[in-house]
Amino acid sequence: MEGQLSMQTMNVVKVAHKLLLDKLKVSNCIFDATAGNGNDTIFLAQNSPDKAKIYAFDIQQSALDATKLKLQEHAFLEKVSLVLASHDKIAEYIKDNIDIAIFNLGYLPGGDHTITTVAETTIAALEKTITLLNVNGIIAITAYTGHDAGTIEYSQLVTLLMNLPVRNFTVGCYSMINHVKTSPVLYLVEKVRS
Repeated sequence: MEGQLSMQTMNVVKVAHKLLLDKLKVSNCIFDATAGNGNDTIFLAQNSPDKAKIYAFDIQQSALDATKLKLQEHAFLEKVSLVLASHDKIAEYIKDNIDIAIFNLGYLPGGDHTITTVAETTIAALEKTITLLNVNGIIAITAYTGHDAGTIEYSQLVTLLMNLPVRNFTVGCYSMINHVKTSPVLYLVEKVRS
């Protein structure tokens, strides 16, 4: 989740944004699985077509309130549906196929660090997102291992991604190998065929 980001986190988030940019410009349905403080949501809104529909989920009302304020400042509120729900409830809110999804896992910077994404709901959300993903659609996942829930989540995430069928998916990874072991890791999943 976004907020006051460290240099290493900012680098990973910037890499994710850069790699999504071309696809985002032609996307119609976009899923922000973790609205956080709204930084990813604003990026998605600024760089997608006017007709695009963005769904920004979070389990904390304070996160959605912060995101709403940023959207209002940039006049993007009409384009985004703010959803107070766990990202694993995606199928209850999004009925169209998805072109881009972004997961910025962990806890809300500046918020309660005991409220964090967890393996159970994240894996369920990713499985549902993969099902809804269009061919040539992309999922960006930033994972953090610097806290207990993040370590468990990361382990299960890697297992899920490593077992996606090669015929249908390409999975890439970006990490900073000269930083501490708990630096954030970015995964990109592209659906190459049905």
